Amino acid sequence: MRLSRDAGQSYPQRFERDLTPGLPSVPAAVRIFGKDGACAAIFLDFDSSVAGLDWVEADVKSVQTWLYEHGARWIEDYSPNGGRHIYVPLAQRVAFSDARALVEALGSKHRTLDKTPHQNLLHGCMRTPGSRHKRGGHQSLAMSLSMAYDVARRPNSAQVWDALYGSLAPEIERAKTQQLALVELPTAPSSGPRDLDGQRMSRAMTQIACHGLYDVNRYASDSEARQAVITAAAAAGLEVLDVARRMKQGLWPGLASFYARYSPVSRSKALRRDWQKAQAFLAKKQAHEATNDHARKNPTSELKSQGGSSLPNKYAVANSPAEHQWIRTWRNSLSLVESRYTSSRMGLGRRMVLRALGQAAHMSGSRFIEFGDRSLAVATGMDHTTVGTHLRALRVELDPLVTLVEAGRGTKGDLYQLNMPTEAMNRAENTPWRRGKLHALRPVFRELGMVAAFVYEALENSPTPLLTADIVRVTGLSRTAVSEALEILAAWNMVARDHAWSIVAGTSLITLAEYFGVMEAVAAQIHKYRCDRAIWHAWLAANVVVDPLLPSPTEDYPWETYEGPPEEQTLADWAYRAA
Repeated sequence: MRLSRDAGQSYPQRFERDLTPGLPSVPAAVRIFGKDGACAAIFLDFDSSVAGLDWVEADVKSVQTWLYEHGARWIEDYSPNGGRHIYVPLAQRVAFSDARALVEALGSKHRTLDKTPHQNLLHGCMRTPGSRHKRGGHQSLAMSLSMAYDVARRPNSAQVWDALYGSLAPEIERAKTQQLALVELPTAPSSGPRDLDGQRMSRAMTQIACHGLYDVNRYASDSEARQAVITAAAAAGLEVLDVARRMKQGLWPGLASFYARYSPVSRSKALRRDWQKAQAFLAKKQAHEATNDHARKNPTSELKSQGGSSLPNKYAVANSPAEHQWIRTWRNSLSLVESRYTSSRMGLGRRMVLRALGQAAHMSGSRFIEFGDRSLAVATGMDHTTVGTHLRALRVELDPLVTLVEAGRGTKGDLYQLNMPTEAMNRAENTPWRRGKLHALRPVFRELGMVAAFVYEALENSPTPLLTADIVRVTGLSRTAVSEALEILAAWNMVARDHAWSIVAGTSLITLAEYFGVMEAVAAQIHKYRCDRAIWHAWLAANVVVDPLLPSPTEDYPWETYEGPPEEQTLADWAYRAA
């Protein structure tokens, strides 16, 4: 189920919880589709705000007559505002595409039927009987509890489902032809987010695997779309076990829904058959390209540095042990003086920008940082204009943690230098370096929130478990915010409590990020900024005389894969590495 913290206005994914025997104290809704991309019931939501109560009553009676004529049994409830819900339990789980097509076909005949819950595989949900309503009161059964229980205990057979589906065949066919308008396709065939094994698939294929939506003009059926995803996965270097794991973990429910028509025992065999077809196709394509590729390849491109600049930075300090030690000391000063930033949203943003600058310093091996606002925006999950606002505010403080050395020009961004505040310099130098890596906003916390990121960081960097009061002291956040963040983290098995709170090491943050779908948001942001850079470089080339060795607009820093310097490394080891 998903809980609503805003009195029923929204049901975010981060508030998803396991069903419990107790009634939630806030409005709650259950997920329609499971990790397998299928549903065990059809949820029909009749909305009174569309055309009034009379239309709702008429549509409900019409649908009930249709269900009765085909031998179906249902559960019914009503909302305090006059809306009605009808649930049709099914003995066999139904694939997302089939359930969606049936509800869309019904929606074309009944004005007040809301089709959107069945159109979203990842976020489709509905309040069930007993749930609190946003206007007060609860969802109430329109029948006796014993009758509802009997319907749930003896769901509708596969024959009933076939009869219902077959009776709407013309409407379903029209609905499928109109699905293209509802599919949000990527605007460009850019690479998708980096997956768990470091491989990449196109954004279009990733969206199909996650959402189960595809261009019906390109793929005539679920089978063709399924084979396209499998082929893309094989081309990206994944193994069949990697694909199977993503389907079982709920990372690719869209792809899993394409196999829902098979029995659970036969799905693995069907996946392996599709995988063999994909490998055969790729081998044939590779052989064809090898025999027809006679062009000479001449590596004439100039090499570029990782930092996005073809020329060495005149301010850069060598990647030396002393420099990394200075950066770690700066991290101490950051922890000592960041109490100057309140726990407001603005203060949290500035604390995260400072962490991104510290991480950038470790990546470049220098206290001088020339990462642009857009690179820092990817690292912090903010918009680049917001990052620019925070940087301007940070550099004009009385005793700043960061100072502006040189304003950006041409293809180069502003050059910043990390600064040790005088008020914390002595204490920072005499304080042991903090354990752990310095992270900006890791992708999973785009969904879980910045407060959860700071709480997780405090637990991650602590050598011993922490009490809630200790976390409040370390993070500088309010107890209410910390308690809510701990609840969210514990619900996703990221932290656990045994007298005190500690990190669950076995929970993968990257896996959760992919499950939440935030990797798609990261890929979309990177793609947007690449387009912005390309436009800016084109304008410079046409209007300004610049360095001929322009960095490519596709050069980005691998924030999600950076590991940082080793935790415990002697000075001799650093000197050996530098040599």
